[in-house]
Amino acid sequence: MNGHDVVSLPGTPVRPNTGGVKARSLRLTEATQGRLRRLNLYTALPPITLAAVVVMAVDIRSWWHTLVLAPGVIAALVAFERWTANDIGRVAWPCLAVAAAVWPVGAFVVGSPNAYWGVTSVASLTLPRLTRHRYAAAAGLLAFVVAVGAGRLLMEPGGDAFARYVLTPGGLTLTILVLAFAGERFYDIVQELEVSREREAELAVIRERVRFASDLHDIQGHTLHVVKLKAALARKLVHSDPGRAEQELCEIHDLVSDTIKQTKELAYAQRRLNLSAELENAKNLFEAAGIRVRITRESEVDARVSEMLGQVLRETTTNILRHAQGTRVAITLTASGITIVNDGAVGNGPPELRGLSALRQRMVTDGGELTVTAEDGEFTTAAVFPAFSGGAR
Repeated sequence: MNGHDVVSLPGTPVRPNTGGVKARSLRLTEATQGRLRRLNLYTALPPITLAAVVVMAVDIRSWWHTLVLAPGVIAALVAFERWTANDIGRVAWPCLAVAAAVWPVGAFVVGSPNAYWGVTSVASLTLPRLTRHRYAAAAGLLAFVVAVGAGRLLMEPGGDAFARYVLTPGGLTLTILVLAFAGERFYDIVQELEVSREREAELAVIRERVRFASDLHDIQGHTLHVVKLKAALARKLVHSDPGRAEQELCEIHDLVSDTIKQTKELAYAQRRLNLSAELENAKNLFEAAGIRVRITRESEVDARVSEMLGQVLRETTTNILRHAQGTRVAITLTASGITIVNDGAVGNGPPELRGLSALRQRMVTDGGELTVTAEDGEFTTAAVFPAFSGGAR
């Protein structure tokens, strides 16, 4: 709880949604806003009311003094009630004008050194929320409170009057305003944290969508290209070797069925790639396309990285079949990585990653590295997880 009356005005306002938080955040916080408002009213309004009664009781020496001082007290209480409801903007300036008028009338006519209480209280709730010139307005308020008190000295000179009408009102007004601006900055930070949390949630959703799109691309893009190759092969063999053509068509059927299954598993977050199966699949596809394959296993792949390496192998296989014109492929496996080299590169320099770009980002997030190079007619894709370079554990 935070506060700002003559000593302090306790209460935590419900902060306005000024940071661009989405509409769903507003809906989620409506119940909380209601509870905070009731809590502020129940815990802070009674002591503020008591402070107002004390201020009036000390300074009122005639019945008509009540008519002069009461509007300032009422303005402060109305402003606080609207402040707890996050609706002070609607009543801020009327309350501030009424309370500001009470201070000079109270000081000059009633002789009340505490008549500044209302204007200081309303200002502490209002000025920190200004979007422009808030500090200039605070300086103007302080000058106003001190100037009115100094004007009273013309009627009641002396050190005691200076303390009661200038030093105390000015000092307390300055202190309360400093606390009010500090509290407002605190709530700004809380709002920024809320906005940051909302953005993090949105980014998590976006990352998950990118991951899903990448996995779907791995499944559908790879399968469709293989189906295209096998369909072309079956078309060539349909007259010369009907048995082989039928076999290719059966494999196409099985491949499509498997892809449907994998797509369903992806949709229900049950999909897991098997690196050994991907190696065998890649070997069969390359050989079917007339590409020689050499697979070297330097050590067993760590189980914690095998699925990601399987995705790299699948995407690279699709890229080689689709874009390269090579005749040989070398696949090397280590405990923490995979290297795929083919002789179908054209030109030198870093090639475009295409579908591997999403995998690259995911590998970086998981502590891995993915590099793709083309040099001397060879295209090399290398994926490694340095943290697992010690072997399977």
